[in-house]
Amino acid sequence: MEGTVFEAEDIRKWRDRDVVDREGRKIGTLESIYVDTATDKPAFATVTVGMPTRRRLVFVPLGGATVSPHYLKVTYPRDLVREAPSIGTDDVLPAKEEEAVFAHYDLSYQPGAGGERRLARP
Repeated sequence: MEGTVFEAEDIRKWRDRDVVDREGRKIGTLESIYVDTATDKPAFATVTVGMPTRRRLVFVPLGGATVSPHYLKVTYPRDLVREAPSIGTDDVLPAKEEEAVFAHYDLSYQPGAGGERRLARP
């Protein structure tokens, strides 16, 4: 499924699968998907990284990502993803921190017309 991102409703099948960078190096494991509220399409994945006692979720864009039976491959290098804005494993991304997630990857950010949040977990 080269160039195809799985649908958000399929997340139960993909949760805990490896997430690898474009070189095939493991970044972490897939935790969840955030959809773009403007399009209702998957936009970012959260990836569990860190040591067992210091786990956190980092955000990585899904544009250009590919899937295989064993992993999700993203187009960004492992080190860039691991340095991305993060949240605790039981947390949800606060609306005021969305822009920083987009900026980390040099992606444009535009909140909703009424200032609504751009990312949501289905």
